[in-house]
Amino acid sequence: MPYANADTNREYQREHKRLTRAGDCRTPCTTRLPGEFRLRTARDVLELLEQQVDAVRKDADASTLEKARTVGYLAGISLRAIEAGDLAARLEAVESVLKQRRENLA
Repeated sequence: MPYANADTNREYQREHKRLTRAGDCRTPCTTRLPGEFRLRTARDVLELLEQQVDAVRKDADASTLEKARTVGYLAGISLRAIEAGDLAARLEAVESVLKQRRENLA
């Protein structure tokens, strides 16, 4: 995204290129999450989403409409995470069957 100020744009591009050369592909000025906060599996995503849905539902400042929209959005993401988890489990099952067949043929 170009900046209106040419100096700001130049500074951003310089920092971005420096990070890219260093092997760091993240956007400049963002912070990395510590390892314990990284989501590794669909189960991790579902646990995080469960916490966030609970937080949204308990938020006294949010209107009912805001809560409904947010929960609906998080529910859509949850469904995709569940599908990804199911797909991973099915793939593992297929891999184990193929491995057993290969061992039986040998």
